[in-house]
Amino acid sequence: MFLHSLRREVSHPRTSIQLCLLGIAAGVCAATVIIIFRLTFEFIQKLLLGGVAQYAGVESKYLLFLPISAIICVIIVAKFTGFKHYRMGIPFVIHRIKTHYGHIPFRTSINQFFGGIFSLAGGFVVGKEGPTVHLAAAASHFLGQWFRLPYNSLRILTGCGIAAGVSAVFNTPFAAVIFVMEVVLRQYRVHVFIPIMLAAGCGSVLTRIVFGNENELIFLTFHVISNVLLPYLVLFGIALGLLAALFNKQLMLVISAFRHVNMITRLLLAGAITGIVGYFMPQALGAEFVAIETLFANNPQFNFLLLLFALKFILAVLAIGLGVPGGIIGAVMVIGMLAGVILLQPLYSISGETEMTSTFALLGLAGMLAAVLHAPMAALSAVMELSASSHVILPAIIVIVSAYVTSKQLCNNRSIFIQQLEFQNLPYTTSSIRDALQETGVMAIMQTEFKHFIDAPKQALYKYLQVNPSHLVVQEHIFEIDREYQIVSMDVSLQEGVLPLAIHSMEGLSDQSTMAEVYETLHKKRQGAVYIYEELYFNAHVIEHGKPKLIGIITWNMLHSYLFRQQH
Repeated sequence: MFLHSLRREVSHPRTSIQLCLLGIAAGVCAATVIIIFRLTFEFIQKLLLGGVAQYAGVESKYLLFLPISAIICVIIVAKFTGFKHYRMGIPFVIHRIKTHYGHIPFRTSINQFFGGIFSLAGGFVVGKEGPTVHLAAAASHFLGQWFRLPYNSLRILTGCGIAAGVSAVFNTPFAAVIFVMEVVLRQYRVHVFIPIMLAAGCGSVLTRIVFGNENELIFLTFHVISNVLLPYLVLFGIALGLLAALFNKQLMLVISAFRHVNMITRLLLAGAITGIVGYFMPQALGAEFVAIETLFANNPQFNFLLLLFALKFILAVLAIGLGVPGGIIGAVMVIGMLAGVILLQPLYSISGETEMTSTFALLGLAGMLAAVLHAPMAALSAVMELSASSHVILPAIIVIVSAYVTSKQLCNNRSIFIQQLEFQNLPYTTSSIRDALQETGVMAIMQTEFKHFIDAPKQALYKYLQVNPSHLVVQEHIFEIDREYQIVSMDVSLQEGVLPLAIHSMEGLSDQSTMAEVYETLHKKRQGAVYIYEELYFNAHVIEHGKPKLIGIITWNMLHSYLFRQQH
């Protein structure tokens, strides 16, 4: 009874205590998985390298084989789980949220967990947020499916899990919320915001308990920029917009060029190239922020920065383009920080500033994120939270807007996730009607009061409707191995001599369905009804005897009224 009340409440598109508690539970579940994931690959790096991202302290001959060894492990896991379950990462999650309410296949999650660990530990220039989003979405959706919650709430729980996961990785709960709303769910609703904020908070609390209160980019301190230098930020943003467009174009070029190459060959090629580069320049490996902290602390020469930036750029494009399981955001953040410091060099001779490295690294990160992902709000919230300074807002807005507009309008660049989805032929859009109807579960609308007849003659149905014309009447026909439900109503438009009854067969929908499934069932005929059954009673034994438990009815008129309801 408690679960039934819970399901009925969360089927409504509104803020509720139940939905908030579910958001917290999803956040804890997802954050726990991500913390285990992070601890595992960091443990492997400490075991192999003596510390996280300590590539420079390892003999070159070992670095040559480290990425290849990691790829072999990735291939073994993929072979065990099935190569057809290799699709993963943020684009795949966006697709599943739009078309399957966030359901993530279990085998793809296994591939992502172990593949992400091996890739990150193996020195590839990929971020940990790709596996994080995938695993967090899978964990939170599993929790909701275990309670058999309505699909509309499952999509919200998936967003809660992603927010908690991203927050657990970067310790940035506010940026995690904006990222989910702007990039993943791509919608803003108050009843969605609240549980996602709670989940992000849970992720941040858990990661602080395990890893401490500081985020990984605490070493980047923002210094106030003089108003005289603000015009330069426009040029700075334009340069980042061009760089972001180049990054997206080269990445899609690599993906297209190797489309027909065997996956094992692609992965081994990525491992070989990364190993060779690491042999000659260990600092080029990985996308960990601790390595950038060490780099900036040593005041590197401009030529070294330029070479490191070029190698990181190339290795990131090749690793992601060839299918190494890892994220794009971490790599873009590292590339953006290096680009920001490089673009700072012309100011040294003009302004004589010597403490602006961290400032321009942050601004470079913001510009690249905004232009590559087409997520300006997520980029702004990220640098605000990472810098812990309100002074970053104005400079960041100038850089983000300049980079975003340059990338989008001058270079005709689009979000890298959208380009990947279209290349893989994965649907990521829905009609406006379906999108609106997906927010409400059938349990919120269905009529539970109806008159139930079993194999009754038409005359009996007619007599009942004459006395109770506004009542819903359901006729059930029982067959040897099946049964059929029909909706019966008065129809005075029929010819004389015919009993004025309209009888329509009804299709059944699970109590987890949304109004979108009702619309898809009824919109062609624009009449009739569907019956809602409770899946708890729809087990194998019951199916054999054709006895699903009927719990509600939704007619076309009820759906029509819901579609044209007035809202503020």
